[in-house]
Amino acid sequence: MNTNNLHQFIENMPKAELHLHIEGSFEPELMFKIADRNKIKIKYNSVEELKAAYQFNNLQEFLDIYYAGANVLQTEEDYYDLTMAYFYKINEQNVIHTEIMFDPQTHTDRGIEFLTVINGIKSAQDKAKEEFGITSKLIMSFLRHLDEDSAFKTLEQSLPFKNLIAAVGLDSSELGNPPSKFKNVFSQSIKLGFKTVAHAGEEGPAEYVWDALNNLSISRIDHGNKSLDDERLVNHLAEEKMPLTVCPLSNIKLCNVDKIENHPIKAMLNKGLVATVNSDDPAYFGGYMNENYLAVTEALNLTKEDVYQLTLNSFNASFLNEDEKSTLITKLDNYFESSK
Repeated sequence: MNTNNLHQFIENMPKAELHLHIEGSFEPELMFKIADRNKIKIKYNSVEELKAAYQFNNLQEFLDIYYAGANVLQTEEDYYDLTMAYFYKINEQNVIHTEIMFDPQTHTDRGIEFLTVINGIKSAQDKAKEEFGITSKLIMSFLRHLDEDSAFKTLEQSLPFKNLIAAVGLDSSELGNPPSKFKNVFSQSIKLGFKTVAHAGEEGPAEYVWDALNNLSISRIDHGNKSLDDERLVNHLAEEKMPLTVCPLSNIKLCNVDKIENHPIKAMLNKGLVATVNSDDPAYFGGYMNENYLAVTEALNLTKEDVYQLTLNSFNASFLNEDEKSTLITKLDNYFESSK
């Protein structure tokens, strides 16, 4: 298949996204619009100046600007607008299922009600299902730079909305905040019926991936790049068919991989790992799903079969039930067959 045809195949392919922070989909234009609506002054004078600030040397520098941006979100309408903007974007890119992470503590710690956040997001989920047929699930992420007591407080706040949340996760500054720090709150979350995921092996070492597996009983690893440093871990992940939600452009932007040509996602496939493609924080990292697929396909000479496998992995690794997965995988298979 020539390059143009492969690009078209990727762009039109039905996809699932499993690693997306809704606060990280906050495009500068919308940020200025909401800041103006809420009469909040941000420290950048223009969209261009804000975009120019999106140059990071590491995860912490990114998080500093990420949390500053989230500060303009105040009302249910704001969260609806933020989430709906993401849905409009992914609908254009043929994403038919998404699992959206949100960070309640980023908002509740500055006085925003949990109800305000989740109602705004849920309204957009309902609208996207009705208008585009996109299915979605919510993952509530605990901020690992805060303490476990804060995570327990957030878990308690979430209980009235338990039916709206599929899983709990762990994100924010990885180094110095190992998964085991949150062992108790994850144990309680599992008892309450939540599935669990965790960022591990993005900046942190392979040992953090073992830690997440052994202490948090996770269903998926978010990122997991550093797993490749440990052959025993790689073999374990392959045997267990443990999904990795890999975010190629994020890895480049945050300097976790030096250049896209050295990205490990092809090596992951070759080692039998259940790797998937995701955008992470697309407004900050220069691309949504299609841009991520196209980047690794071009740089690593992925085949159409590789692209299909990555996408199949995403549907299989989702938190949909087996009937729902089967329906979406049939769409993917029919698309793949019709492109031959």
